[in-house]
Amino acid sequence: MPCTSPDSGIEFADDTKLSGAVDVPEGYDAIQRNFGRLKKWAYVNLMKFNKAKCKDLHMGWGNPQYQYRLGDKGIESSPEEKDLAVLVDENLDVSQQCELTTHKANRVLGCIKTSVTSRLREVILPLYSALVRPRLEYCIQSWGPQHKKDMELLERVQRRTTKMIRGLEHLSYED
Repeated sequence: MPCTSPDSGIEFADDTKLSGAVDVPEGYDAIQRNFGRLKKWAYVNLMKFNKAKCKDLHMGWGNPQYQYRLGDKGIESSPEEKDLAVLVDENLDVSQQCELTTHKANRVLGCIKTSVTSRLREVILPLYSALVRPRLEYCIQSWGPQHKKDMELLERVQRRTTKMIRGLEHLSYED
């Protein structure tokens, strides 16, 4: 896929990302031209974009939120989008990602609690390390908790794990 500048488009597997600054009207025109080039590239290569999956995420405060088109169809604007399984909103806030992550981790931890009768450290910790912790750490570099409440959500999962282990259930998480 050809891009007009090195930072205007990104390809990953079968996804295409188009980005640009729109602080002046010319920025809108440049991005819209890139959409035209994408449409032409797809036509030449006998491909089609799934327009139902094409989304526009306007980032930043004071964004004019222009309406873009891919061919003859407008691109739907969205307040948040998932990219590589990481949920990001228009303000680059990842609080919802923290909530989703802890929800999934707690579900797995609940399965461990109901299906494993042993509460020995030697049993619970390897299960936690293999099944729960990867969910908490997936892409953490890109969505690390920004707010204290987000950090507390993640720590709550670890507290819950500590309480499951025989001999540690009465200790505070910090101990």
